[in-house]
Amino acid sequence: MKVRSHVSMVFHLDKCIGCHTCSVACKNIWTDRPGAEYMWWNNVETKPGTGYPTGWEDQVNYKGGWELTQGGELRLRAQTRMSALTRLFYNPNQPGLDDYYEPWTYRYRDLFDSPQGDDQPTAVPVSLITGQPIDIERGPNWDDDLSGSPLYAEKDPNLDKLTEDERKMLFEIEGISMMYLPRICNHCVNPSCVASCPSGAIYKRGEDGIVLIDQDACRGWRACVTACPYKKTYFNWKTGKSEKCILCYPRLETGQAPACFHSCVGRIRYMGVLLYDASRVEAAMKVPEAQLVDAQRDLILDPRLPKVRAAALDSGVSPEMLDAAERSPIWRWVKEWKLALPLHPEFRTMPMLYYVPPLLPVSGRVGQAMYEHDTEELLSDVKKARLPMRYLASLFSAGNVGVVGEVMHKLAAVRIYQRSRHVGGDDPERVARVLRDACLTAEDADAIYRMTALTDPSERFVLPPIQREEAISGADNTPCSVEFRKGNCGLGQTVSPDRGA
Repeated sequence: MKVRSHVSMVFHLDKCIGCHTCSVACKNIWTDRPGAEYMWWNNVETKPGTGYPTGWEDQVNYKGGWELTQGGELRLRAQTRMSALTRLFYNPNQPGLDDYYEPWTYRYRDLFDSPQGDDQPTAVPVSLITGQPIDIERGPNWDDDLSGSPLYAEKDPNLDKLTEDERKMLFEIEGISMMYLPRICNHCVNPSCVASCPSGAIYKRGEDGIVLIDQDACRGWRACVTACPYKKTYFNWKTGKSEKCILCYPRLETGQAPACFHSCVGRIRYMGVLLYDASRVEAAMKVPEAQLVDAQRDLILDPRLPKVRAAALDSGVSPEMLDAAERSPIWRWVKEWKLALPLHPEFRTMPMLYYVPPLLPVSGRVGQAMYEHDTEELLSDVKKARLPMRYLASLFSAGNVGVVGEVMHKLAAVRIYQRSRHVGGDDPERVARVLRDACLTAEDADAIYRMTALTDPSERFVLPPIQREEAISGADNTPCSVEFRKGNCGLGQTVSPDRGA
């Protein structure tokens, strides 16, 4: 057993209001500069929708992540060792500026310097790249709240597996059948961006798992942009280097939450430490798609077990990290309650950002009338939720409807239990049966409710002190946990333990 610690995250989608405060906070700190104007390390998408960049989930087009060969081996979708050389200067699967948007500003002097006339002067939009006037055709959240739009929602790749009846129900009530999906870099355990880099510039920090790009080593080949299935690596056209979310590691090292976490209005974001068995990552990422969520859960270790603690200390995990892992809210969401799921686990990168799927008002359509759930028909009502179960499964469980169904069943059971406590009117025996069917106790339901609605920052963000100078001397800083080809991750070289951030 090779124990490693990883700073991990949970986003609770039932609480996201789509205000984009997180995106603005990140933009103001990290990407408000020449060459990075189009970058949104944090963005919030409306689902159903095509997202940012357009259609990023379509790996038939973009070739991101890993695929399982017929021989049962993991292989990059984007390239092989030989094809990587031929794609250094041109990659047909790389997103272009049109897939993002051309950043613009306004010629504000036109408001003051325009000659006197009968019409109100306007500020002409101009490109931040060329400086020439442009027609604005898209932006980073261009499809915001357009879940029923035929131009955006209907092109969502996650709708492909829905039946005609499910699609019809979804778009008949498009005004209320949508969800917000905030996204940042997942800081994956098995990152395909690391494996694809020809210059070995991308690496994972051994002490906390944060994926970073060494700006001195980066040569701007942009293989990482193609290889990342979540499209969270960007090319800075001004510096000729690739950039990505750094999880605000300067803030983490001083015990502060990242800017997007700290500024979140809906308090949807949780951060903590997970321990996992790095020796089993490769095997876990080779299982069939329907088993990927369970395989990822099985890798996560209980920090309270003596043998896990001993193995973690032997691997260089600090006692402070172990203490943080014991108090981690991520452990409870992902492993104890099994309510948080990875985004598109079929990409086989093992993302360390998990999502609690949105329960939304559990109501659907029976004939021409809307109905609310009751304790007798809970599970059937969940299956008829406004966002089809198969759609959520496409997002969070590689199509395994059973996994998402269990999560939704638990969330609905907690809602019914809390309604019975605070509002009343439900038969106590029925409520107890609902909890049993969801494999929850009353204590679990109270704990989930408290973690969802009543926690303060000290409970949502359990951050250990990360002494970078100590970690450098003792950590095993290899590029990724899946040590392909005897420590050589894809084309990148093994990173020495003294490599700085």
